[in-house]
Amino acid sequence: MGSATFFDAFDALSLAFVLPVLVRVWNISAVEIGWLIAAGYLGQFVGALLFGGLAERYGRVPSAAGATALMSVMSLACALAGNLPTLLVLRLIQGIGVGGEMPVAAVYINELSKAKGRGRFFMLYEMIFPIGLMVTGQVGAVVVPTLGWQVMFLIGAVPGLIIAGLLLRLRESPRWLIARGRLSDAETIIREIEASTDGSSENTKDTTTAKDAGSVARTRWTELLSPMYRGRTAIVWTLWASAYFITNGLNNWMPTLYNRVYGLSLEQSLRAGTLTNVAQVVILLVCAFAIDRTGRRRWMTVCFTAGAVLLAALGSFASGSVTAVIVLVTLSYGIVGSVNAVLYLYTPEIYPTRMRAIGTGSATCWLRLASAAGPLLVGYFVASQGTGAVFLMFALVGLIGAVAATRVLETRNRRLEDIAP
Repeated sequence: MGSATFFDAFDALSLAFVLPVLVRVWNISAVEIGWLIAAGYLGQFVGALLFGGLAERYGRVPSAAGATALMSVMSLACALAGNLPTLLVLRLIQGIGVGGEMPVAAVYINELSKAKGRGRFFMLYEMIFPIGLMVTGQVGAVVVPTLGWQVMFLIGAVPGLIIAGLLLRLRESPRWLIARGRLSDAETIIREIEASTDGSSENTKDTTTAKDAGSVARTRWTELLSPMYRGRTAIVWTLWASAYFITNGLNNWMPTLYNRVYGLSLEQSLRAGTLTNVAQVVILLVCAFAIDRTGRRRWMTVCFTAGAVLLAALGSFASGSVTAVIVLVTLSYGIVGSVNAVLYLYTPEIYPTRMRAIGTGSATCWLRLASAAGPLLVGYFVASQGTGAVFLMFALVGLIGAVAATRVLETRNRRLEDIAP
């Protein structure tokens, strides 16, 4: 599942590192760049809803495998694209797979985790995504200038197809099986989990209990906005939109801005762009071992606030220096990027098994919308107001995220069934 998440990250970011080449080859304008980036996120919006629903009905494992296969096939097709309109359509379709894999994988890993230490367990898994982003940047910086932009898409295609087949060999989530009334299947898998440890039920006793089993749970989309869950839903949607508006806006645009606005060479621009993902990995490693102590609410509030301050400084007086831009963008992205990972931990925690996948999928839809809107707005702001205004816009969104984070329900070391009945 982590391997699928790695290539989800690779496919999501690969476009950012081929754009500086495509801008010259196809003579793409800043606005067209924004639309090309946005197309992938619009597809991810559809994928999050589609595969979230499929995961509730058919299971976590086949849904993750289907999403991985789709994004890999479309990566192969992108390598064969010969013009902007074709690539735009293919990225839109690929986005459906990219958007579907990650929330389903997050739900699956969350449902296999123990209550105590779940944050560290999940965050160590979640580090695979930013590592994928980091590797994408490093590979792109070497491959694109030497072998051509098509190779980036090929690298994301072939391994992904193999992994899709391997995913089908995984055991299904016991919590999902119990919610569907398949108690004997769940019991078999739980015994396998116990046998793989020291044989003591202490290691898995909080995965599920007999009192959690009952009639088959019915999945209803409308329950997300029921009195019990609408407050949680509103807060988490705001957090997803705020965090990814900032990080994906920066991630997709910075290599091009370094090249076109700040005059760095193609290789320098690509390497500068990779620093953001290196910073995110380092901060996430700290987060993995701190999140069960600090809690979800405190971590997200502090990170949003710190990111907003750095971006405000950048937009106010430091955007004219390429060195300052590289340093402050790298730090702010790494800090706010840790919130992205915490949200993949937190969101499945606040919904019950019967609606965990659709709750997580619908929340990630807001990251897709924000990620589509962010690059578009950056394109227009760069053309009309300059880069300083772009960073001030990101700072304002960070402030909104910080306010929303203060309203988060704390979930650390609590059993999933106790958090969301």
